[in-house]
Amino acid sequence: MTFVVGLTGSIGMGKSTTAQMFSDMGVPVWDADAVVRGLYRKGGAAADLVRCHYPEAMEAGAVSRDKLRELIAADPKILDHIQSLVHPLVAENRAAFLKNPKNEIVLLDIPLLFETGTDAECDAVVVVTAPADIQRQRVLDRGEMTEKDFQLILSRQLPDSQKRERAKWVIETLSMDAARQSVKDILAEIKQELAHA
Repeated sequence: MTFVVGLTGSIGMGKSTTAQMFSDMGVPVWDADAVVRGLYRKGGAAADLVRCHYPEAMEAGAVSRDKLRELIAADPKILDHIQSLVHPLVAENRAAFLKNPKNEIVLLDIPLLFETGTDAECDAVVVVTAPADIQRQRVLDRGEMTEKDFQLILSRQLPDSQKRERAKWVIETLSMDAARQSVKDILAEIKQELAHA
């Protein structure tokens, strides 16, 4: 039996860093964002779909995330349409990853885990969290989006408090060492559970 862990958390909560910690401990990670980036590349399956509907979002044959962000900021409904085009391709890729797991534990790193109902494919969910002021600071310090972009993304994500309520485990990402210890503890708990299954 393979134990499927879902990892999620709102933007700026330290999800990618935490996923890397699981990976460093030998857990295969399926990264939804990386899959989408691949689909958006020139020749990627999503690039062709987006080109048909939003040619202005393209740059050198690939989907430009900046141009896409501008389009969505002007008309938030575009995001729903883009997601309806891309999510089936992402789901297909995820199903292929889960088909022949060679490890007893695998991790699905998905920003919109609850919002898309993908938590139903997981045996348990880990939510990463940090105080709201630190979250905001982290996002704006990256220099990739404005306060308005940040607020739009937040409005489309389940609030942090609701995510924490639905999680089996919550990892606070204020300290790297504490977060790493939490990952170790979670893996030990899952291994124990699998040993008694």
